[in-house]
Amino acid sequence: MNNLYLEYLASQYQGKLLLKQELQLDEPTFQILMQEQFIKEIRGIRKQMGLTMCERCFNYQKKYFGKMPYGKREIVYCRKCIMMGRVSEVESLYVWTGPKPKRKPITDACHWKGELTPLQQKASNSMIDTINRKDHLLIYAVCGAGKTEMLYAGIAKAIESGKRVCIATPRTDVVRELAPRFRRDFPEIESAALFGDSTEKDLAANLVIATTHQLLRYQEAFDVIIVDEVDAFPFHRDKSLPKAVQRAARPEHALIYLTATPRTELKIKTQLKLLPTVSIPMRYHGHPLPIPTLQRIRKLSTKINSNQLPEPINQWIKQRNGRRYLLFAPTIDSAKTLSQLLDIPYVHADSPNRKDFIQQFRNQNIEALITTTILERGVTFPSIDVAVVQADHHVFDEAALVQIAGRAGRSAQDPTGDVTFFYEAKTNAMVKAHQYTLIKNKEAKGMLV
Repeated sequence: MNNLYLEYLASQYQGKLLLKQELQLDEPTFQILMQEQFIKEIRGIRKQMGLTMCERCFNYQKKYFGKMPYGKREIVYCRKCIMMGRVSEVESLYVWTGPKPKRKPITDACHWKGELTPLQQKASNSMIDTINRKDHLLIYAVCGAGKTEMLYAGIAKAIESGKRVCIATPRTDVVRELAPRFRRDFPEIESAALFGDSTEKDLAANLVIATTHQLLRYQEAFDVIIVDEVDAFPFHRDKSLPKAVQRAARPEHALIYLTATPRTELKIKTQLKLLPTVSIPMRYHGHPLPIPTLQRIRKLSTKINSNQLPEPINQWIKQRNGRRYLLFAPTIDSAKTLSQLLDIPYVHADSPNRKDFIQQFRNQNIEALITTTILERGVTFPSIDVAVVQADHHVFDEAALVQIAGRAGRSAQDPTGDVTFFYEAKTNAMVKAHQYTLIKNKEAKGMLV
């Protein structure tokens, strides 16, 4: 087996956890690679001391395991990650243990010519230092602070020194938004955008932009991992995803977290100085965060469930006077009801036309869009107002409401925007989201004095 072919295989497989069919090798080649120990087999399902665990997704909960006939016996398979291909007692995972691929440094990888604000520059410098020291960092920046641009210099430095970089985010729509921006500003590098419905493949890409679930396919692949929206569902709820991030990182790596709304664990680590943190309480354009208006509507849920549009919501829409807006609904049913009442398209996680409607709204081809929480974070639309219908619903916690409010006023040309929470019974989440905005605006104002 010649060196060129081995180098090609290394570029395809290094750092990945793959099923046999994903290797796409003929049987003789596969057997030779196994004999030469260029590929290592990992049992897909491990049973030890009464515990059954999936080696790909770390699942050990019995409810997520199924049984299927195999010859004269039954075997166990993992149902939790089956959408990635079945892992079972007889279907293993494979990792490349042969020669490592050669990675050529790319000079002048970033073509972005914009300028950072002093706060953005501070975060950028901290990120470069973290990459050099192979350490961890939290960038705690308000919505609209310009987090993406803060990453550019650090990513460019990493790629220029031959490192692999991954930007992982819990949301598919964030991957769809970030990938074109990075391809525009890093035109000479190889990149891959990976999510559930993506047709792209990571063929030794310099930069991988992926949902956090896609990291279940990796092992010791990346020198730098940036976890965007680290507090978002499902990352903070699914314990397998932080484990996937750690496994996808090389033994010596840099790990950068990004968020506007860190959860308690990260806040404690910051306060105890266990996690270096850069705080940015100001948007890149220097204008304050829009302060949410809280508006009570009696029998709001009853009216929505009865296919009635409450008059305060109708009045809010009329007051837009042609200005574009997002309406957030807590459930698919309520989003559908509002869509029918207002004749406005709606999107949710499983919408067949989700990508098309979001792109139309981004291109300003439609005036309004109704959405569930899938668009609460990580996406930017120019010059919009935002309203949350049934803001007292349990799906709208403090972080969600802060992020939703952060969709308004993001543009330097239009730095203000109306944010309204319609509710029936005021919740702590709504009060805290309102307080968060006031506190961050006060911190930002102090920096300007």
